[in-house]
Amino acid sequence: MNPIEPLPPIEPLPPIEPVQPIEPLPPIELDARGLRCPLPVIRLAAAARDTPVGTRIIVLATDPAARHDIPAWCRMRNHELCEMTEVSEGAHPAYLRFVVLVRSQPPKAAGAGNGRERSSRAM
Repeated sequence: MNPIEPLPPIEPLPPIEPVQPIEPLPPIELDARGLRCPLPVIRLAAAARDTPVGTRIIVLATDPAARHDIPAWCRMRNHELCEMTEVSEGAHPAYLRFVVLVRSQPPKAAGAGNGRERSSRAM
């Protein structure tokens, strides 16, 4: 039986440099004041589709339906509604301010398509 040879000494690792924090992405402001349902949600969907994950979208809306439509859209699309506030500026009419955090979207199921295809039953 051969005796086990000792391992060579381990060299120390170089010191670890501190990691610089990643700066947050600048928010996108979407002014949907004066637009009626469903346009504020349609504009938000278009903005979220074209922005990277982690972006905050600030939506300004005067449409009373936005109070329900934007939170519902966030739930359906797995985005985070961070804030919803009512803003009134003196003599100007009040509006709603939403802050939405864009999250990653799950991949589409195989054969799901882009949603624009017509069903054979719809004819």
